[in-house]
Amino acid sequence: MDADLARAWVAAVATSVTEHAAELTDLDAAIGDGDHGVNLRRGFDAVVVALAGFEADTAGAVLTKTGTTLVSKVGGASGPLYGSLFRALGKSLPGEVDAVAFGDGLRAGLDAIVRLGKAAPGDKTMVDALTPAVDAFAAAAPAGFAAAARAASAAAAEGATATTPLQARKGRASYLGERSAGHQDPGATSTALVFAALAAVADA
Repeated sequence: MDADLARAWVAAVATSVTEHAAELTDLDAAIGDGDHGVNLRRGFDAVVVALAGFEADTAGAVLTKTGTTLVSKVGGASGPLYGSLFRALGKSLPGEVDAVAFGDGLRAGLDAIVRLGKAAPGDKTMVDALTPAVDAFAAAAPAGFAAAARAASAAAAEGATATTPLQARKGRASYLGERSAGHQDPGATSTALVFAALAAVADA
């Protein structure tokens, strides 16, 4: 991944978040504050503006800027969490980024989110989609970046769907207890969108 591909990925995420904002908000309204789609759209709109005036020649710089912007512009839990993901990913990347290095960066992003949110797989959070996506990317990295991105996207989508029957153990949804079961987690759903966007630009 180079700076141009990083920019294309973030732009694709911004487009997808806009297209799915209502869906994300509806999912969040069922078990959370009802602002996930709105907040993410606002955040990635701000990222698009920030990157338009940002000169960077590495993917790491682009993704670090993305994370910093999300932290400063997005309310609720999604800003700090997604901001931490992109910032940790960006800061971990070397100048030349192959699939293996990017996989290591994704792992650093996952670790940052786990430290911040204290969530584990099975808690019905974005970690349920992010963990299998990171694992799948790393496993497929020897086959090349595009193949790894496709594997990560499929794993994230499956992980998001698998949150539906779970009872939430973290975040606002955990207050609902058993009533949180039967709803797909909005954070896991948006995580799947992020990896779908990565797969799309990697194949372009």
